[in-house]
Amino acid sequence: MPIKINTISTLKKELHNLPREVLIEHCLRIAKYKKDNKELLNYLLFESDDEHAYIQQIKNEVEQEFTTINTNTFYYIKKSIRRIHRIVTKYIRHSGKKETQVELLIFFCQQMRACGISFRDSKVMVNLYERQLKAIHKALSALHEDIRIDYESELEEVDQPLR
Repeated sequence: MPIKINTISTLKKELHNLPREVLIEHCLRIAKYKKDNKELLNYLLFESDDEHAYIQQIKNEVEQEFTTINTNTFYYIKKSIRRIHRIVTKYIRHSGKKETQVELLIFFCQQMRACGISFRDSKVMVNLYERQLKAIHKALSALHEDIRIDYESELEEVDQPLR
């Protein structure tokens, strides 16, 4: 019989009752087990204060990844783009902010369009691109109207069928 896992609210209440030293030990123990946990803790402690620099750092990494795509076969191209997409998604999850999600997904779509590879014959790549556009529109709808206006020109550029 599997161990019963408590709800988030129960865990939150229990964490409030723990002494500071024990809480720090638990956080470090969690960070040791998975690279994702360690990356999230790193973001929360060191990078969440300057979201703009965080976004710029991710954009630089994504741009670098797009320049190193293996173009020998279309299989490797698809595999590389899906890997880049996983990286972007992971960073978006770390931030949890809709503005960051919109900005990074728009940048990802811009890079897909600019990489010089024709995707129109690949249903998988067209669907990936269209899912990103849907995610952008969904995240934009949750933002304030003034912020939405800031992204309109960039969105018009990527909100077209993939060539």
